[in-house]
Amino acid sequence: MRAWLLGGCLSLLLLAQEAMAGTLLVVGDSISAALGLETSQGWVSLLEKRLAERGYKQRVVNASISGDTSAGGLARLPALLAEHQPELVIIELGGNDGLRGQPPVQLQQNLAGMIDSARKQGATVLLLGMRLPPNYGARYTTAFANVYSTLAAEKQVPLVPFFLDGVGGVPGMMQPDGIHPEAKAQPRMLENVWPTLEPML
Repeated sequence: MRAWLLGGCLSLLLLAQEAMAGTLLVVGDSISAALGLETSQGWVSLLEKRLAERGYKQRVVNASISGDTSAGGLARLPALLAEHQPELVIIELGGNDGLRGQPPVQLQQNLAGMIDSARKQGATVLLLGMRLPPNYGARYTTAFANVYSTLAAEKQVPLVPFFLDGVGGVPGMMQPDGIHPEAKAQPRMLENVWPTLEPML
């Protein structure tokens, strides 16, 4: 009887620790959905493994959808927040907005709305910045990149300035489409995020 009670208490303690650890929610597009790769090869899966290896208890939920835009992320975020009650939300969106030539001001409004929604739910936010290839023109690419730094300053949220630093446009790091990173690029993507993310855990 005593052993049963001790076992039950231990189980409750472990459950409490898991509940206290909270959930890390990633809301992104094909870059975080690991399009063209096995899911286990993607940077989000590598993040989950690193957290476990280093003793962090956060549960990782990857809510990334290929082709998603900032408008799509804004629309589906409330349901994700209600379902998962995350303590931390990583936003990796905007690439598809840029590739479609959508106005940067619209991207900024959508991302601001996501940040506000997550904070209203009690979550902290990490924003992953993106950049566009130079063939989109200096004026547009500059305005696009500035969205992330402007938002980070206005909303006081941590920012990874360029999520694909060392990956985007680097020979051998991208799939043949020139848009999606190869498997060997995924560890570099995690390293781009980790120094900013770890202090938030």
